[in-house]
Amino acid sequence: MLRDTVRNFAVNEVDPQRLEFDREEKFNYPLFQKCGDLGLLGVTTDVEYGGSGMDATAACIVHEELSQADPGFCLAYLAHSMLFVNNLNQNGNEEQKHRFLPGACSGKLIGGMGMSEPNAGTDVLGLATTAKKDGDGYILNGGKMWITNGHMGNGETGDVFLVYARTGGPGASGISLFLVEKGMEGFSAGQAIKDKCGMRASNTAELVFENVRIPEENLIGEENKATICMMRNLEIERVVLAAMATGIARRCVDLMGKYATDRIAFGNRLSSFGQIQRYIADSYASYMAGRSYLYNTANKLNLSSAGNRLDTDGVKLFTTSMSKQVADNAMQVHGGYGYCGEYQVEQLWRDAKLLEIGGGTLESHQKNMMRDLAKGLPDNL
Repeated sequence: MLRDTVRNFAVNEVDPQRLEFDREEKFNYPLFQKCGDLGLLGVTTDVEYGGSGMDATAACIVHEELSQADPGFCLAYLAHSMLFVNNLNQNGNEEQKHRFLPGACSGKLIGGMGMSEPNAGTDVLGLATTAKKDGDGYILNGGKMWITNGHMGNGETGDVFLVYARTGGPGASGISLFLVEKGMEGFSAGQAIKDKCGMRASNTAELVFENVRIPEENLIGEENKATICMMRNLEIERVVLAAMATGIARRCVDLMGKYATDRIAFGNRLSSFGQIQRYIADSYASYMAGRSYLYNTANKLNLSSAGNRLDTDGVKLFTTSMSKQVADNAMQVHGGYGYCGEYQVEQLWRDAKLLEIGGGTLESHQKNMMRDLAKGLPDNL
């Protein structure tokens, strides 16, 4: 039922607007609010806070279906629903959850998460943003980079962000997590990042913190204990990014199959040529392999704990490269038409590349997986 609901929404409302908002690099706020009406913004959030109370598999279904229609819009949805809403639902206290989650689940509030910095992307433990204890609160200084939903137009930020900052010494043991709200003195959106290769319907910006006073009640969990929050949320982030990649691949397979059936070349349907058959058949098999890995991983994922890094890294490693290759195959099948913006494969091809970078680069997944595999294969294999 969830897949049917989201697929109908994607076909009837998400897909028709994708070209306009991609070209104009705009976030579609009315469409985002419709996601709230459908209960999608808090898909993994407890019902008592306005969410739908579902699991990682449900989150993957939503991301797969939205991404096959418009990956850029889906990325903005991901940053809100997973990086903010799910993160706060898992790690916040009762007061914090009651304060922010109902509005975030309805779409009244737009949220995001600040982890990456200009000099600390994949090296997240190298972050330099600081929060110094000051009386009954903290003083936050520094900046975050590549923040989805960080710039909503007219110099405005999103409404609320979960921001990682260093409160202790170097390494994993000195990081804390804070709620930073729009309108706090010293908090602003820096430069909006425009002219991106892909994901253009997802607004991206720098966040700037200049002596921002954070009240003590905006500290998530315990001081210096946020690394576990980070690792837990990275696992679900990587799985839903894999779902986005799977959605891109699915749409590409569908588009190239239809195009090859309709297009006539040398007096025959394009689908009658062996080279084209190979592109399409190999793409379908790759898509199905990735989809199987995706839902196998999602079905085993516990949102409340960390510890499945091998496969959350592995499924993103496989599906993101797979989707980029499938999108490339679709471009090749479409020929010159595929290179034009009128045909969706051009957008899907551009969008697919970001998934090999954002949420952890391919190289970071390979490093993490090698560390885990050095300990031996899991007992359940």
